[in-house]
Amino acid sequence: MLISQTTEDDLIARLLPLLPRGEGVAVPSGDDCAVLTMAGDAAISTDMLVEGHHFRRDWSSGADVGFRAAVQNLADAVAMGARPRTLVISLGLPGALEVAWVEDFARGLAQACAPLGVGVDGGDLVGSEAIVIGVSVLGDMEGRAALLRSGAQVGDRVIHAGNLGHGAAGLALLKARATIDEAMAGLVDDFKRPKPPLRQALAAAQSGGITAMMDVSDGLVRDARRMAKASGVWIDFEPRSLEKKLGPLGRAAGRLHADRREWLLTGGEDHGFIATIRPGVATPEGFIDVGEVRGAANGGRVSVGNREVAGLGGWDHFLEQ
Repeated sequence: MLISQTTEDDLIARLLPLLPRGEGVAVPSGDDCAVLTMAGDAAISTDMLVEGHHFRRDWSSGADVGFRAAVQNLADAVAMGARPRTLVISLGLPGALEVAWVEDFARGLAQACAPLGVGVDGGDLVGSEAIVIGVSVLGDMEGRAALLRSGAQVGDRVIHAGNLGHGAAGLALLKARATIDEAMAGLVDDFKRPKPPLRQALAAAQSGGITAMMDVSDGLVRDARRMAKASGVWIDFEPRSLEKKLGPLGRAAGRLHADRREWLLTGGEDHGFIATIRPGVATPEGFIDVGEVRGAANGGRVSVGNREVAGLGGWDHFLEQ
């Protein structure tokens, strides 16, 4: 069945049983607004995915796209130190799209959200020329102060949790239509379904000692520079510590004659977490030390092994279309 052969109400009736209901939802989907009970301030962020720019249906299933749409927004909430509570989803759907793809998309949302107790509570459906996905996340600060990019202080250690370069490597393998082995298949899967350590990052935020944190969505160098600029500091990464993150990138780089370190430093869409933490505070579970805040720097500065990193690096939504 195609989207053009169903109605909005019928499609909603198909999707609602597939979507998880969040904890503490006073009024779920089905009314003019969902209503949530919050313990603290609300953290709100929104993101969009457009077919042909952010995903391709010949590469990714509907469930892959749904999973990815969810986790990249969940990571934004966690990066602020907020517990994600619910997602609100808006979909632009072409009439020639199979209803089964949208049902698969909903299953992908549930696969990402349900294990964390996050719901999908409301949204909108409209017709469009291509698939357009808008996702808003609502997080609960639970009485904690938000972790801002501007909080890094001179003397802080720099820590990281999650993958680096996997999404860039997986995308490169898909573009090259490369023959891949099991290890490289994992990189492709990490591109289709990013795997941010959400529970570990939220636990770190709750534990104290973290002064700044952000989701690494556009590449380590680009996002670290954003933190450095907001905080007015110089962040220096330790090369040997970063090398611990190289993992399976070597085989893919060899297959494609690419630079695995460039993937590591500039590859986006892994949605891991970079944070700064006060000296003497234990490194949170799931994180490793990767550098330090060396000093003040007007406008921000980022280096690797005390050597300047040329260019911004990473993903830019308007330069790379």
